[in-house]
Amino acid sequence: MDLKNRDIISINDFSKEELLHILKVVKQVESNPKNNLLKGKILAALFFEPSTRTRLSFISSMEQLSGTIIGFSTANVTSIQKGESLWDTIKMTGQYADVIVIRHPLEGSARLAAEAASIPVINGGDGSNQHPTQTMLDLYTIQKTKGRLENLHIGFVGDLKYGRTVHSLVIALANFNPTFYFIAPDDLQMPESYLDELFQKKVKYHKTSDLTRFSKELDVLYVTRIQKERFPDPLEYEKFKGIYRIDGAFLQHVKKDLKIMHPLPRIDEIDKSIDNTEHAAYFGQAANGIPVRKALLALVLGKIK
Repeated sequence: MDLKNRDIISINDFSKEELLHILKVVKQVESNPKNNLLKGKILAALFFEPSTRTRLSFISSMEQLSGTIIGFSTANVTSIQKGESLWDTIKMTGQYADVIVIRHPLEGSARLAAEAASIPVINGGDGSNQHPTQTMLDLYTIQKTKGRLENLHIGFVGDLKYGRTVHSLVIALANFNPTFYFIAPDDLQMPESYLDELFQKKVKYHKTSDLTRFSKELDVLYVTRIQKERFPDPLEYEKFKGIYRIDGAFLQHVKKDLKIMHPLPRIDEIDKSIDNTEHAAYFGQAANGIPVRKALLALVLGKIK
């Protein structure tokens, strides 16, 4: 399966077979890293929005494979400030690099970048829309910690309305006969467009605002923070911050082999006492960003098939 020159914009663009192939390559890369694989290649990391894990893991992945990085971590230092369009910025960057990773606050920006560029573009998150490489590392984490992707009971708690990591992961996991549990107040529940898609695919799901209602059913709990920066009204954020908290008391209501995931950063939604329990998978999840992004860079640059 050849993914050379492939854009990675939306998880919807990938079939189940392609996702499984990517995960197979990730496992190969993790067990047998080839440190000179991307020597002579240049990654342009264009981050118009703050990022820690995504930006640093792409940079680390490229450097570990002997590639070079150019780019920026804030739009304030670019010609965007002078009025240059995103289209022109991408067209120009395509002359300087072999692959682009972009994070931008506007939905659809990554798709626009892919149309403008003559080199592969990887979406590092576009607003509240999609975050496909996070989804791939989430899939890899679930596969590693649970031993499978098929037939799992997976809960999502927190900000499901604005949470792009949840949106992407739900679409990807729909390929594997899951049962979903969406745990959020009505105002932060999954958007209807995603629920309609699950209905069309005959994927089973439940909606609730009660954290413990289905807790004993869960194989995986995916926790998200209430995202202050996504709320159009600060008062709306104040109403929901701190609404859910995963702590020792909650663990009394779960399976012994429940795995708790979080795309990070966390604020106060997971108590630090959970970190040293067998349930915590979120730091290993973040670490999986390295082999996943190594594999994706090597695939779209044609160094691995």
